[in-house]
Order: sequence, then C-alpha cells, then structure tokens
Amino acid sequence: MPPKTAVLLVNIGTPDSCSVTDVRKYLKEFLSDPRVFDPPWYIKYPLLYTVILPFRSPVVARAYKEILTNRGLPLHYHSEDIKNALQYELGNSYQVYFAMNYGNPSLSHTLEMIQKDVCEKLVIVPLFPQYAGATTGSAIEKIFNIISNWQIIPKIHFVSDFYSHPGFIHANIEICKTFINSSFDHFLFSFHGLPEHQIKKADLTDYCKFNNECCSVITSRNRYCYRASCYQTVKLIAEPLGFTAENYSVCFQSRFGKKPWLKPYIDEHLENLVKKGVKRLLVSCPSFVSDCLETIHEVGEEYKELFLKKGGVDFQLVPCLNSHPAWVKGLAEIVGN
Repeated sequence: MPPKTAVLLVNIGTPDSCSVTDVRKYLKEFLSDPRVFDPPWYIKYPLLYTVILPFRSPVVARAYKEILTNRGLPLHYHSEDIKNALQYELGNSYQVYFAMNYGNPSLSHTLEMIQKDVCEKLVIVPLFPQYAGATTGSAIEKIFNIISNWQIIPKIHFVSDFYSHPGFIHANIEICKTFINSSFDHFLFSFHGLPEHQIKKADLTDYCKFNNECCSVITSRNRYCYRASCYQTVKLIAEPLGFTAENYSVCFQSRFGKKPWLKPYIDEHLENLVKKGVKRLLVSCPSFVSDCLETIHEVGEEYKELFLKKGGVDFQLVPCLNSHPAWVKGLAEIVGN
C-alpha cells in the first residue's frame, strides 16, 4: 500500500478535566506561551504564579463544569467528531489526526504517531480561520520545532488561514440560515479579541490604523492582519444572507488584562445595541469552528445575561460549525487544495 497523506487538525486545547488542578495545569501551559501572554518575563511570571493561576484557576474550573456533558468537554469531543467525519469524507488515501496546541492529545504525541506511520505528505490545518500569531503562529512554531528533529521530513503543507475559503463561508451561511427569522432584529458577529499591540507587532509595514480605512479591503499589506480577516469573513457571510449595514455588527470578546484590545468590546457593544433599540439578538462566533468555553459559556451564558439585564428581550447563540456536513465538505476542500 502506498504511503498516505496525513492530515493534522490542530485546535487550541482544553483541560483534561474540570478539576482545579487540571485547569491550573492547562492555564499554566497556555499562558506560558510567549505568543499568547507576552509581557517581560520579570512581570509575566510573578503575575502568573501569584495572581492569575491561584485566583483564575478555580473560577475557570467552575465555568468548565457548567459546560461539561456526558461526552466530556465540548471542544474535545467536537474535535474528535470533525476528525472522524473528515476521515470518512477524504477516504482511505488520507489518515486524519487531531491534536491540541495546549493539553491533550498533545502535538508532540500526535506528531510522533504520524512519524511512525510514514506518510508521503503532511497537511497541517490549525483550526483558526483568521491567522493570528497567538493561535496559528504558535501552533506552526511548535510543529516546526518538533519536526526539525525528524530524520525523514515529508512534504509539508501548512494551511495558515481559511477565513475567506468558500467552503468555510458556505458552512457558516448554511448554519446561520437555520436560525435567521423575523423575530430577531439584529445579528452580531463576535470574534475572539487580541491585544492591539499584538496586531501592531505583526504589522511590518506600519499599515494598521485599527479602523475601516485599513481593514475594509484585504491587500498584500494586511494579508495576515487578524482584524482585517475578521471583517472580511463577516462581509462574505453577511452579503449572501441579505444583511444591510444597519442590521448586523461586529465585536470582540474574551478581553484579558488592562491593555487595549481590539474594539468594540462585546460588553460595551451589547449595552450600546440595547440603547439603540435592539431587543432580539442573534449571535455568531466565526473565529471558532468548534463550540467551547468561549462560545457556550462566555457568550451563550455570561453575555446573554448581560444583554437581558440591560433591557434585551431575546438572545440566541448560533452554534459553531462543529461537524456540520457543510463544514466537513468545506474542510475536505481546504485539505485537498
């Protein structure tokens, strides 16, 4: 039998369990990554070990317990589901694996399995639609570091982003269609936020202005700008759905720390929407392909509660792509291309 093409799907990660110990271990690995949390070491590590880990771990552990199902934590089983569905879609000439950038199954363990299976080609797909150094960049760096020690290195293809790929856009549209009806008066696209200084750090041509002047169109100068990619994703989803500028908007969630992050912040934006008369809100999170703590709990529970408290009447979260058939086909196209 000829060597197969190996496909490695990489997601962000999740703790092994909801215990404070496992959550602390996960947060330590995640926040130790200099691409994620990047203050000087003499600020970072005292802050991490004396403030963040001791106080945040119990809080985050409780949040994970609230989204725990009989299948386990959602990000893990959704990753397993998409791996299995993609394997079926691609057929026997491919072997599909999945790994987590932090936690288990680890990149090192999974790449060791791939190495032993001897593939002809390795296609690596970090499951982050819009490129960011803290997500895709981190995963690629780790993979390079591991593979650099291999004696035999196969052909390797990295999928650095797919924010505008027709398969990704079509799958989002198909899921949104099933939720859109006349009872909702506004559609909100919520993306994971990033610190502004990380966006500027990746801006090698001093192009970024954090506004529509630089983000409304993708050019060679902002090709890998996270914010511009987010707005391009929204444009490609919103136009076929017939949205006008008045009935949808964009915001950024998951802010951490006191430094400026991408705006508008979701909490402030929700309050402003209510002030403008929005009562029934439909929310999609197209920077995530799998439902996880940030979608189910942060948006679906915490920000739903905030919206209703401020005067909103209805708040509906659109599920992520997960293993939706349209996404399985779209991901197969991304791998094949």
